[in-house]
Amino acid sequence: MTKADLVNNLGTIARSGTKEFMEALQAGADVSMIGQFGVGFYSAYLVAEKVIVTTKHNDDDQYVWESQAGGSFTVTLDVGGEPLGRGTKITLFLKEDQLEYLEERRIKDLVKKHSEFISYPIYLWTEKTTVKEVSDDEDEETRKEEEGDVEDVDENKEKEKKSKKKVKEVTHEWQLINKQKPIWLRKPEEITKEEYASFYKSLTNDWEEHLAVKHFSVEGQLEFKAILFVPKSPV
Repeated sequence: MTKADLVNNLGTIARSGTKEFMEALQAGADVSMIGQFGVGFYSAYLVAEKVIVTTKHNDDDQYVWESQAGGSFTVTLDVGGEPLGRGTKITLFLKEDQLEYLEERRIKDLVKKHSEFISYPIYLWTEKTTVKEVSDDEDEETRKEEEGDVEDVDENKEKEKKSKKKVKEVTHEWQLINKQKPIWLRKPEEITKEEYASFYKSLTNDWEEHLAVKHFSVEGQLEFKAILFVPKSPV
């Protein structure tokens, strides 16, 4: 985004449905109703006390937008930050009682519920722990290489049977977490009743399952695939 985009698009809460949603919450609505509003960027403040947006447009310099949702914000030229080249980075400073959203499993559950079928890939920086077997002398050699020690080789010890032990190895990698093919593009016979129900609930925020579902495709001048749900309760 350009500097003007930051001011125009992030400069007022009225640009998103968050204002209506917050008013509904104050009137006693349940937080699960969030799906009924066009809640966009400002929904971040439901879990964050401060948000920083760093962005770089091809036709402008790199800028930083910052706000604590107190009715004001700042936009400054980013002179010391990491160059993005092009694109936008959003940093959330979570509230003390919202730290659960740092957990890998919590983030994956959120993506599965709300963003599993969007067309843009979502990657999560994950930690993977594997267990592998190493001999005692391999482990000792590794430690000595790290410490810089040198020791003469005892031929008698070399002939002894090497014992094995298990060590944990921690690695990190980017993992694609919304790789599931959209349910409406799959064949109806491949989809279970539970999958239809789960998709319906995530789509409508209804607490009960649908009454009926019709999964079909149309071919002709226009070609498309669709799913129609009939709710149990009148909307």
